[in-house]
Amino acid sequence: MTSDPSTSAEAPWPVRTVALKVSKWIDRLGPVWVEGQLTQVTARTGTAFLTLRDPAADVSLSLTAPAQLVRSAALTEGQRVVVHGKFSFFFGRGTLSLRVDEVRAVGVGELLARIERLRALLAAEGLFDPARKRRPPRLPRCVGLITGRASAAEHDVVTVAATRWPAVRFRVENTATQGVQAVPQILDALDALDRDPAVDVIVIARGGGSVEDLLPFSDEALCRGVARCRTPVVSAIGHEPDTPLVDHVADVRAATPTDAAKRLVPDVAEETAHLAQLRTRARRALHAWVEREDALIARLRARPVLADPLRTVEVRAEEVAVLAERGRRTVARGLEQRESDVRHLRASLTALGPAATLARGYAIVQAGPDVGSPVLRSVDGAAPGDVLRVRLADGAVTARVEAPE
Repeated sequence: MTSDPSTSAEAPWPVRTVALKVSKWIDRLGPVWVEGQLTQVTARTGTAFLTLRDPAADVSLSLTAPAQLVRSAALTEGQRVVVHGKFSFFFGRGTLSLRVDEVRAVGVGELLARIERLRALLAAEGLFDPARKRRPPRLPRCVGLITGRASAAEHDVVTVAATRWPAVRFRVENTATQGVQAVPQILDALDALDRDPAVDVIVIARGGGSVEDLLPFSDEALCRGVARCRTPVVSAIGHEPDTPLVDHVADVRAATPTDAAKRLVPDVAEETAHLAQLRTRARRALHAWVEREDALIARLRARPVLADPLRTVEVRAEEVAVLAERGRRTVARGLEQRESDVRHLRASLTALGPAATLARGYAIVQAGPDVGSPVLRSVDGAAPGDVLRVRLADGAVTARVEAPE
């Protein structure tokens, strides 16, 4: 930072010189239009002193205006206005003030038009997108509540939530909920609750009011502050018809503070009844399952194979015995048949064999005395003096050939 070369630690400017230079520099500024909210209106005999505050920041500006102008415009504290004037520096006190020569009250229609323009802007940026909204926890450990001190909204939220779920805890941040102090205080409380790791959900609650009373909840800075929160935010502003912009930015919009309390925690009586119903359904389902399985086991046990496991073996044993008996009879019949065949064959062999022939008086003559001698078939095979073996029916004799015949 550079200083004026005409000044130094050895040759400083006196206060009057600095004040004069500042006054001349400010005089070169042209007139401006400024919008804000009146926080103080003091109308004296000739001059009125006013304070104009930015509704979204802790910044204010001192105004001076003709008292007649203030009376004719019927200005009151808390009113939104647009003023026209020129800055002036009071040389004696070293203060800056805006000398006002025209005041225009901001009407409801114009306020609503500005809110609609801001609504379109925020919607275009995606702050209203349902995809970015988060679902609050079903059973929050701690609820952060931003509301007016000792307000009906605080009473409704805390009382209804504690009645529905007695274990719920609250961290309450009391702030202004209308006027120029509302937005800065709500933003500070919102930031403090968002940084608290114990807070699971944040509720911004306020009762009903006029359009002017609910203006802080359509402020751009507050909407963007809610959008930046990492903790889910529930908006419960006014009544059902009231829809400030923060309702669209918040993760959950409640119609009233009471509705917000109902959305925060479940009803312990309803949950107990629901749990009892689930237990009853589970018990019935378990009993039905056991009955089905028991019936299945009974049917399985009633099957012959399980009712009398040896019955199948016995049936098969009977079948085996029948088959074995049938086999024995078949074999016996076969043996009898074969024995009969053998007897027939034996009889045939006996009838056709040599023994039967020998028994009828015939004999077998062998050309030699040995058993194995060949059978003599012709007289030419025997010469006088040969020893022959003659086999008869009951034995054999030896004979000698005398002469052939």
